Amino acid sequence: MRDDQGQYLPASAYQILEAARQVIDQKMQRGAEFGSPTMVKDYLRAKLDGFEHEVFAVLFLDTRHRLIEDVELFRGTIDGASVHPREVVKEALRCNAAAAVLAHNHPSGNPEPSSADKALTRRLKEDLALIDVRTLDHVVVAGQVTASFAERGLL
Repeated sequence: MRDDQGQYLPASAYQILEAARQVIDQKMQRGAEFGSPTMVKDYLRAKLDGFEHEVFAVLFLDTRHRLIEDVELFRGTIDGASVHPREVVKEALRCNAAAAVLAHNHPSGNPEPSSADKALTRRLKEDLALIDVRTLDHVVVAGQVTASFAERGLL
């Protein structure tokens, strides 16, 4: 941005993070393949880091784990977001997804999954399985640190 005299103004942290999200959206478009868990976590860190409120998103993937769509489904407060399984299932059907990666951020900076996170993940995994959508992971993003349910054996 520029001021009235045409001089550049320093970007805010929010503007920088928003620009990073736009770059990652351009880089990982429909059909991009997630070849490793590290790629998924890097992508989700870029998408979910820096929010001051919880955001719950789902990466809907095809049978070869290529991105169909990245959908931000719910926004919450600084310490929680209401997630409705019915809406997640509806989006999976709309995308004709074969697999899903669940993700949300913890603005607190603590990546440890809560008992509510674990219960929600079990419920979503069961509900998605009813329509033949595999839940590959649930990644919690807390700043530059992530916690993977799959890596911790919680799926």
